[in-house]
This record gives sequence, C-alpha cells and structure tokens, in this order.
Amino acid sequence: MTVALMWEARAAQGRGGELLAWARTQDSSGSPLRRETFRAPQDRVLVITWWDARYDADLPELPEPPPDLVSRPVHRWRFESVGEG
Repeated sequence: MTVALMWEARAAQGRGGELLAWARTQDSSGSPLRRETFRAPQDRVLVITWWDARYDADLPELPEPPPDLVSRPVHRWRFESVGEG
C-alpha cells in the first residue's frame, strides 16, 4: 500500500522564501518513495512524501518550523492510495 503524508505551513509575513528554504533542508528520517515540495500564494509551503507502508504505520514526519517562521501551526494529513479508476 502507498501512503502519502502531507505537511503544509504558512509563513510569517514576508518570510515565505525562508520557510521554503527551511522545508527543503528538512530530512525526514527514512527513505520515502517520492518527495515533492510546493509553494502557493500567501507564503504557503506544502511537502508531500509517499511511503510503501500501511496507513497506520509509524512514519517520520517533518518537524515543526521555528515559531517565528510561521503564522499558524502546521497542518498535516495522511492519505492512502486507492489506485487508478
């Protein structure tokens, strides 16, 4: 089964570039099948990692950024693949 972990944060005013750089340097312990980093308006950063694991597996999560770098707590979601079609 494939599980996707989504991590999303919103930067403090004017610190979007710093949050993006910080997220890119975070090494989730373990080796995901795939990892992608995205950015969006309002200085939001999204990191998705894909794992070959059960939905309830104990998987490494990206940490919380330094408090002064974000404008709100990080949002986290977990999804399992249901295949195509």
